[in-house]
Amino acid sequence: MTDPAHDGAEQRPDGVEADMTPAGPDGVDAPRTEPGSDLPGAVPDDLAQVAAEVDAAMAGAEQEARTASGAEGADPLAAALGLAEQRLGDLQRERAEFVNYRRRVERDREVAGLEGRTSVLTALLPVLDDIDGARTHGDLVGPFAAVADKLDAVLRRTGLEPFGEVGDPFDPALHEALLHDGDTQVDQPTCTQVLQRGYRIGDRVLRPARVAVASPQ
Repeated sequence: MTDPAHDGAEQRPDGVEADMTPAGPDGVDAPRTEPGSDLPGAVPDDLAQVAAEVDAAMAGAEQEARTASGAEGADPLAAALGLAEQRLGDLQRERAEFVNYRRRVERDREVAGLEGRTSVLTALLPVLDDIDGARTHGDLVGPFAAVADKLDAVLRRTGLEPFGEVGDPFDPALHEALLHDGDTQVDQPTCTQVLQRGYRIGDRVLRPARVAVASPQ
């Protein structure tokens, strides 16, 4: 039989029994709880299973957090790509506008230059008429002839082109008929005399040639 006095005691290696029962707050020995007992505060037997379930739940939560973080990271990337595409479109539009602006400026510069040359050359036409008259009558000789030739060369380099020669077909866009007569020697209206030469710059006529015209009879 077990000695009641030895309940709750444990045999120490030196043969001395040690009481392993914890004492209560009032000094009275507290009842021991064994695993699996139905007493309040008893520790369940499947503690390891509960811990495993908690660990699995935490791992699942972390996985969901990483997945959500990855999804959230994809949205800024898509937003950055969209913003880059928008900035590229803005840059392309700005470049196209700049190219159009540069072309417009160059065109306006060319027009302004042409207008400037036109105004200067138009003012010089009476001088050129006097030179042509002197050349026709044989009065342009000596140093004056050399000056006139240099002036003609300079004006031609600026784009000024004289036109109107005897025998040219009459063209209302280029000629102004001051005299008109019939002639059996022509088969179409023809310039028979140039009273005043015409001048143009490219396709722009500064002044039409003033001529006498003969029509077929």
